[in-house]
Amino acid sequence: QVQLVESGGGSVQAGGSLRLSCAASTSAYCMSWFRQAPGKERERVATIYSDGRTDVTDSVQGRFTISQDNAKNTLYLQMNSLKAEDTAIYYCAIPRFINNCARADSSGYWGQGTQVTVSS
Repeated sequence: QVQLVESGGGSVQAGGSLRLSCAASTSAYCMSWFRQAPGKERERVATIYSDGRTDVTDSVQGRFTISQDNAKNTLYLQMNSLKAEDTAIYYCAIPRFINNCARADSSGYWGQGTQVTVSS
């Protein structure tokens, strides 16, 4: 069973920074960060592939950076210049099928989530 454990969430003021971590029990072809704000759909934030390619959604481009430590099977999300609209629960995920790398794969593996709250 694949296990994903996020950490690093918290409360910050607008303009601040946080670094999220996700410890995985396995390596994967791709790993992603998603977020879900109250009353909104789950949204993909960023994806990283095993060859190092990254894909970041437009709303966080230039502010968020996804990275991974392959030796530790750990995924990171560095979040800078945070805004109130970044407030959400952040999840890391590994899809069951590689075709779902850029999607919220309900059949994939998900962490329990970590809360990020940005106050303006």
